[in-house]
Amino acid sequence: MGWYLNSHLNIIFLASFCFSTLALSNGQQYFNEEKNYEGSSDLVNLEYHMGPVLTSTINLYTIWYGHWNPAHQAIIRDFLLSLSSPSPFPSVSDWWRTARLYTDQTGANITGNIILSDEFYDWSYSHGTSLTRLSIQSIIRTAVTANNARARARALPLNSNNGLYLVLTSYNVQVQDFCRAVCGFHYFTFPSVVGATVPYAWVGYSGSQCPGLCAFPFAVPKYSGNANLMEAPNGDVGADGMISVIAHELAEVSSNPLVNAWYAGDDPTAPTEIADLCVGFYGSGGGGGFPGKVYKDSWGKGYNVNGVKGRRFLVQWIWNPVLRRCFGPNAMD
Repeated sequence: MGWYLNSHLNIIFLASFCFSTLALSNGQQYFNEEKNYEGSSDLVNLEYHMGPVLTSTINLYTIWYGHWNPAHQAIIRDFLLSLSSPSPFPSVSDWWRTARLYTDQTGANITGNIILSDEFYDWSYSHGTSLTRLSIQSIIRTAVTANNARARARALPLNSNNGLYLVLTSYNVQVQDFCRAVCGFHYFTFPSVVGATVPYAWVGYSGSQCPGLCAFPFAVPKYSGNANLMEAPNGDVGADGMISVIAHELAEVSSNPLVNAWYAGDDPTAPTEIADLCVGFYGSGGGGGFPGKVYKDSWGKGYNVNGVKGRRFLVQWIWNPVLRRCFGPNAMD
């Protein structure tokens, strides 16, 4: 249901994060780590619970809550655009193909068409700077019922057919359990709060609050004593770290939007979803605190997928139901 820090912290503390490089014949290089566990079909009981998945074209509505650096917004927008846009292999859209392998009970696959339909700017911190989990739904309500004169923004449509709402909170917003238990989460709105049931996800900007917890592998906790880190592909630890959490949540909300579709475990209130199974895996040999073998550019910045406008991103792998293991387009096998 979200990117939880309990498993993520275990990954961080099990590693020394010592990277070396391996030159490849195509001129690209990898951060090369020791080969580690990459998941096993014998240990994973991922099941389909007959609920819907997002098979129709997704109309994605982004809500920018608080004060945002335009450069950070551009990084995130370009990633979202890359989900359905062609880019050099391995691309963000190639990564999304793994999510598309999941189907509903009719055999329909998760959509490959994600449209950035509209944005809402909540510059005024309409619900303050200290938020509960339920506050995220109230922020969505504000965005779809905004008074133009007061909010100085056009209200978003309340799209209960194929809408997906992505709430992103700025550097100075405290969210319940953020940096303590979660880096992001997804759920569905309550009609009593928003007016309809729609899937949504929330991710916070960790650059100033907890980069060492929510922007791995670009940062680790200060008390870990490790300074040998991967450089962020777009130059900002917070925004680049958010990208992987956003990818994590979008994959899960698409495959489990009402928390009754794809997950492992017997408790739908605490499901282990398709991205939870692969936290910390970014390339072959990942696991146990090692991101795995990922590319690096000529400036030493790490990435594993290409995006639009020449962007590069580092995104977490997700569980491939066909191969029955964590997988991404940069896999070496």
